[in-house]
Amino acid sequence: MKYVSLLGATGSIGTQALQVIKEHPDQFRLCAISAGRNIDLVRKIISDFQPNLVAVLEKEDCERLKAEFPSGIKFTYGKHGLIEAAVHDQADIVLNAVMGSVGLVPTMHAIEAKKTIGLANKETLVTAGHIVMGAAKKFGVDILPVDSEHSAIFQCLQGESRENVSKLIITASGGSFRDLSREELKHVTRQQALKHPNWSMGSKITIDSATMMNKGLEVIEAHWLFHIPYENIEVLLHRESIIHSLVEYKDRSVIAQLGTPDMRIPIQYALTYPDRMKLVTKGLGLAEIGILHFEKMDMDRYRCLKLAYDAGMRGGTMPTVLNAANEVAVEAFLKEQISFLNIEELIEKALERHNVIDQPDLAAIEEVDRETRKHVYTLL
Repeated sequence: MKYVSLLGATGSIGTQALQVIKEHPDQFRLCAISAGRNIDLVRKIISDFQPNLVAVLEKEDCERLKAEFPSGIKFTYGKHGLIEAAVHDQADIVLNAVMGSVGLVPTMHAIEAKKTIGLANKETLVTAGHIVMGAAKKFGVDILPVDSEHSAIFQCLQGESRENVSKLIITASGGSFRDLSREELKHVTRQQALKHPNWSMGSKITIDSATMMNKGLEVIEAHWLFHIPYENIEVLLHRESIIHSLVEYKDRSVIAQLGTPDMRIPIQYALTYPDRMKLVTKGLGLAEIGILHFEKMDMDRYRCLKLAYDAGMRGGTMPTVLNAANEVAVEAFLKEQISFLNIEELIEKALERHNVIDQPDLAAIEEVDRETRKHVYTLL
């Protein structure tokens, strides 16, 4: 039996992780969860899984749940509650599926508690990759990727020497607006942006997919996860989202991982690694698909991807600024305060004004994150 602490239980990744856990009751036990404000769904999760600890965002929701459910469950709230869920005594693996840089601190606490990390929160490595990976090495903790692209690379690397890797190739669907010109992007709406052609995801990550910032964040994450230089990480436009990523080796052999666009597959792989278990989902019918398409990535068309590469290569606190500015800008777009192309403009302005700290500690990263958000809000 493997005990799971699930951070971000009510989000897109969290709810799909619950499906995996529910499908294998003899293999997994949900011991702790964290959630935000979707308290109705929290109630259902408690009823279905009976976790030992439940952390929510607001104190009022915590008190309300405590009055509704038996005393055998511990209820907590806020940042401290999120950390409590991350270091829960019973947890064998902490699946971090929260959205945004808020996932960094609980990940660090979980590493220090020597928990295996299933990482679906890419912002953790984007904002503080050198600190997180250094801590994982120090405490002997495995960080297992949950993003479909990084899970694909991880699977392609099994049994191979990292020294033989020539290049990582991360695929991108192109998002909601892949067939539109930059001129046409000036007039797109929030509703149009949220219609992803292949995947069912949360609103923030769907917008990131449309701007291609999601892929930029994945490039930075891949750099830290697999210790590969940025110049050896390529992004390839692949409309069908069937090949999730590829690894090219020194002998020019290329190994790819394929599958249907179903996030439960990489979620389950992280939970069962190094083993595999049956998953009830549609199989991959290549004959039905017939043709797979690939295109070179246009950095002028997808400016956010270029900004991410530049920030990653510059290093230090620059990726922290990239991520913080993007989170504020995407939030503003979702609230219809700015246009779609304003997202990249705000990010670029934040990057241009920043004086980089080359070897930031955690306190410096948190301060840069706060200051960047404050600045971008003033630009709004």
